[in-house]
Amino acid sequence: MSKTITFLLGALLGLVIGVVAILFFFGGGSPRAGAPPGRPIEPPDPNGVQPGTASVVLNQQFFNAVLETIFRDMNAPAFPLSLARNSSGEVSGDRAQTIAFQQPGEGGGCDGRIVLKPEGSGVATSVRLENGKITVPLAFNGSYSFGNCWQFAGWAQANLALRFDDAQQTVFGQINVETVNLDGVNPFVTGLVTPLVQGALNQRVNPIVILRGQQIALNIPIAATDGNLNARVKDVRSEIKDDALHLYITYDFQGTKGAAATNQQQPQPAL
Repeated sequence: MSKTITFLLGALLGLVIGVVAILFFFGGGSPRAGAPPGRPIEPPDPNGVQPGTASVVLNQQFFNAVLETIFRDMNAPAFPLSLARNSSGEVSGDRAQTIAFQQPGEGGGCDGRIVLKPEGSGVATSVRLENGKITVPLAFNGSYSFGNCWQFAGWAQANLALRFDDAQQTVFGQINVETVNLDGVNPFVTGLVTPLVQGALNQRVNPIVILRGQQIALNIPIAATDGNLNARVKDVRSEIKDDALHLYITYDFQGTKGAAATNQQQPQPAL
């Protein structure tokens, strides 16, 4: 029982970490070239939940409680707007940092980045689970130099698609900024700033790791049988209903004889 509880807590912790990564792109790292990993996660099987399936439900209030805590207790997340690429398509130079954080008193100059805000331009930064989609309106302000320093504010509409890579046993998120809306900015500047904001978010943060293999794998010694129960994820499905994200994780279970004692002697991985 204790091993099962540890597994469930580990999976939930992985989901919480993934939520933070989704909301503020902590897990993105440098932009990656090529197609997104894995395959799109499909809706639940119309024939019903398959045997060996575990479900996790995270409601909209949970996501937004995480957001509220970040804005209240942490520095505002900020990103550089410029992406300097070399001939191979890789990010290079001092713009290749992952994410910057706005410190008190900063932001008065022309630092060429956007800073996320809890609200602005008539929009609250939040997660919305509706109409079968995960959408994330993002309020921001920032600055960029086009000869002169231009200060701007606005909001972006983004959606998040979930993907599962079987080889890596990992659930990924793929962020897509659909629109960028700037407040009262010269149309010429709007045409320059909009693709910078959209490209920086789409390119810099993808793919986002939501759940790693070790967080959703199952490896439980069963002393009474002198064996070990293992489970590999073979399918992940998801749906949005009742203002909540429902994840359905289906396992392929396998048993190993004579492995319980060996596994009990091995240290458990830290979460």
